[in-house]
Amino acid sequence: MTIRTRFAPSPTGYLHIGGARTALFSWAYARKHGGIFILRIEDTDVERSTPEAVQAILDGMAWLNLNYDEGPFYQMQCMERYKEVIQHMLAQGLAYYCYTSPSELEAMREAQRASGEKPRYDGRWRPEVGKVLPEPPTGTMPVVRFKNPAKGVVAWKDLVKGLIEFDNGELDDLIIARADGTPTYNFCVVVDDWDMGITHVIRGDDHVNNTPRQINILKALGANVPQYAHLSMILGDDGQKLSKRHGAVSVMQYDEDGYLPEAVINYLARLGWSHGNDEVFSVEQFCAWFDLDHITPSAAQFNTEKLNWLNQHYIKQADNARLVALIRPRLEARGVLVSAVPALEAIISLYKERVVTLNELADAAEVFYIDLHPNQELLSTQLSAEAIPALQELAGRLKNVAWETAAIGAAIKEIVSKHGLKMPKLAMPLRVMLTGQTQTPSVDAVLMLFSREVVLARIARHL
Repeated sequence: MTIRTRFAPSPTGYLHIGGARTALFSWAYARKHGGIFILRIEDTDVERSTPEAVQAILDGMAWLNLNYDEGPFYQMQCMERYKEVIQHMLAQGLAYYCYTSPSELEAMREAQRASGEKPRYDGRWRPEVGKVLPEPPTGTMPVVRFKNPAKGVVAWKDLVKGLIEFDNGELDDLIIARADGTPTYNFCVVVDDWDMGITHVIRGDDHVNNTPRQINILKALGANVPQYAHLSMILGDDGQKLSKRHGAVSVMQYDEDGYLPEAVINYLARLGWSHGNDEVFSVEQFCAWFDLDHITPSAAQFNTEKLNWLNQHYIKQADNARLVALIRPRLEARGVLVSAVPALEAIISLYKERVVTLNELADAAEVFYIDLHPNQELLSTQLSAEAIPALQELAGRLKNVAWETAAIGAAIKEIVSKHGLKMPKLAMPLRVMLTGQTQTPSVDAVLMLFSREVVLARIARHL
């Protein structure tokens, strides 16, 4: 059997972190078993689905490098197929027309609630042996309902949560086509999974209540029932439901915020799944290791610090040329002209060990290409009276010293020793004059990245 999985988002918003994890696990399971991964866009919610949301999903999948083997398929392009199956079900007695009006439904539910019953459709239009149905009311367009089994249980061994059972008596007859003829979500999913030969459905546990209905329809149609794996929700750092402030934003927001896709993938992989104590691993390792047995059935907790730690690790490991290609457009978007001197790659090489995000790396690089005016209050706290003559003498020495890190460093040490200063007394104001920051790599290495002329001009401006 060829494993066939699918990711089936609704294009009513962006691809968020929970959806991305579902996509990743579905993709990895197919890759682990040499199977097929399918992208299906469930766009039957015409009022809320937008082309922009579809594009956001496609962009997010591409950025995460979650390549799909088939698709994207769009449910709105399959309407004739859905209607064909509905007509087949009506003809076979698997479904029936229901003429109950919305007002009648509401009155029915109110009466059930008043008597302490679970609100549900009472089956008044359901055909049964010996039952006489009323005449259809004139001018009322019927919905189509699935004739759910009245007795027994529907059960499945969930690959994450274990055995799950529902009493069929608790499931009313699901509407599979609205009065205007359009099929409903739960029905479209069934037909799509059937037609696409889906073997494993990996999705969020908010779909658990949909599963028994979908299984019953599949069985009624004589279709193979996939295996189901329902992933628990993701909680925020504070244990509350994930929200925008926790990181439940568009996957592409992580790109904008300066995260590398491999860091996000590595982090998502550890949200509810583990391989021993391994924290850092490649996509290839993940696909080789991934299984459904080690997905925890309890909720996963989003941890921004862990994501930042991983991103820092991957930036350190990244090829400098790749980082140049990522940082240059960030600088240009700010209106910063990246000149040949200093070389952007040299700046990245010096700073990449010290940053958490690409945006921080861009911040560090920016000061080398703009006419910097550091915060005067900050400078005044660092520029002591005893440092000024030392800086003046250093400026004189820097006019003739060989412009390389070792020679610059030797000149700084000599001036510090001559004036009886500790290194921070000279290095701190020098850092602020040149970069506007108090924390930088070794000050001699920073000076060497600038041209001699820029260094002398920035020192002179503040002395």
